[in-house]
Amino acid sequence: MIKSKNKNFNTDLTGLLIVSIEQAVAAPYASGKLADAGARVIKIERPEGDFARKYDAAGGNKSSYFIWLNRGKEAVCLDLKNQDDKKILINMVKKADVLIQNLLPGAVDRMVGDFGQMQKLNPSLIRCDISGYGSSGEFANVKAYDLLIQAESGLSLITGAEAEPGRVGVSVCDIAAGMTAYQSILQALYVRLKTNEGRQIEVSLFHSLMDWMNVPHLQKQYGNTNVQRVGLNHPTIAPYGVYSTKEDRKILFGIQNEREFQIFCSKILEMDSLATAPEFKSNTSRVANRDALDSIINAKFANIEINVLAARLQENNIAFGRLNGLDDLLVHPQTEFISVCSGGKEYSLFSPSGIIKGQKYQMGEVPELDQHGSQLRKEFNI
Repeated sequence: MIKSKNKNFNTDLTGLLIVSIEQAVAAPYASGKLADAGARVIKIERPEGDFARKYDAAGGNKSSYFIWLNRGKEAVCLDLKNQDDKKILINMVKKADVLIQNLLPGAVDRMVGDFGQMQKLNPSLIRCDISGYGSSGEFANVKAYDLLIQAESGLSLITGAEAEPGRVGVSVCDIAAGMTAYQSILQALYVRLKTNEGRQIEVSLFHSLMDWMNVPHLQKQYGNTNVQRVGLNHPTIAPYGVYSTKEDRKILFGIQNEREFQIFCSKILEMDSLATAPEFKSNTSRVANRDALDSIINAKFANIEINVLAARLQENNIAFGRLNGLDDLLVHPQTEFISVCSGGKEYSLFSPSGIIKGQKYQMGEVPELDQHGSQLRKEFNI
């Protein structure tokens, strides 16, 4: 049992040692989730540090990305081209439960050893390799970042307004890969309880997003429907999108079935006959006549204040969402926060989901560059 030196009050994974050669978002996301659950996570950075430390200046000497993803970790800088530093990493691998790395494919193999060599040192090691496109194929050595994968995967062409494609406003490809890595590692840890054997896991940003692209793929391949960019409207369901209210604030709502549409027409629009009109009587007909239906809805909503409309939608059990900004989230009744300490300052973050009932997240500190270097070099320079 290896005790974490960076205090974290969540103990589900206490006793596990995670070594992560990581940078940017995807691998730190996966290792961060393990740290949140109580695992001891050693973050290995290049001598100049994880370049994500400097993405912005929201946290003083650390970026918003870095504060979000690296709480509760121990940090050490290693130059893996240096034999002494390489030896320290090898000694960590001997004791680790999980090795995560998101260097270019083959880089760790060349510097430290492939998975087969690592298994000789540690037969129960779980190794997770995160890359842009995977370790084989024509794109294996192509450098990849989140926005580039959004474009390459086809996501950008179905995102944005009708006039031009857009970027999803958060690093969705990195996060998808990090989530995939996290769940794959937990699966491997569970199997290891029964077999005592490790495994090698391969996760890529591209393939993580391709899994998410299956609905537009199936619609095009088998439904002969080419998904179009429709801004804040759903491409294949109507009415489902954004509308303006009396004070010109925006609200979205969605209708999922004919019963809901009948209620909407009767209780919200006060136009019972609309539900049986030939051009609106089914979802496919409503999608085909979306502009006409939207004109009717906007004309009605233009005379209703947003909070009155929201209350009416809620009363009739019709799903809705206001078009909120970040300031709105700070006072949203469902928003919960966690506190994270970095550089002696406390930062308030939106709380993760998946909270164990009756418990609250309490996070470890965000490490400074090489903060734990001296003690880790001493511990693993066996």
